[in-house]
Amino acid sequence: MNLETIQSMWEKDSQIDIVKLHEEAAKIPSLHAKYWDVYNSLKLLKEKAQTQECNIKLERHNYYTGKSDPEVYQAEPFPYKVREKESVKRYMDADERVQTIVLKIKYYDVMLSYLEDIVRQINNRSYQLKNIIDWQQLSG
Repeated sequence: MNLETIQSMWEKDSQIDIVKLHEEAAKIPSLHAKYWDVYNSLKLLKEKAQTQECNIKLERHNYYTGKSDPEVYQAEPFPYKVREKESVKRYMDADERVQTIVLKIKYYDVMLSYLEDIVRQINNRSYQLKNIIDWQQLSG
């Protein structure tokens, strides 16, 4: 699942049919469950990505400090052994594998934040429906 899919789902699900408010109220629990399931799935994927990040960072740290197996350097030559902590950090920050997993985690964070906002809106939906009913009665 990606952010665009979630946005598309919410664009459809966020619509309130003011003619069928009782049906809209009845949908609140299923909408909550739907988006909470997506949230939990993404939360687990983020946890998995964070584990991958730790493994990739360790592997790349060993690579840059000259501690990897010789086969690694045959496949991907690196002529230096970086000794300074700050230099290792610069190499790690610029490493494509590290950047890829860090961006993946940030993407999960964006999706999770968006889903938190959706769930918050769903939790407030009964209040929104009550306001619509009150407004209809006043203008009615």
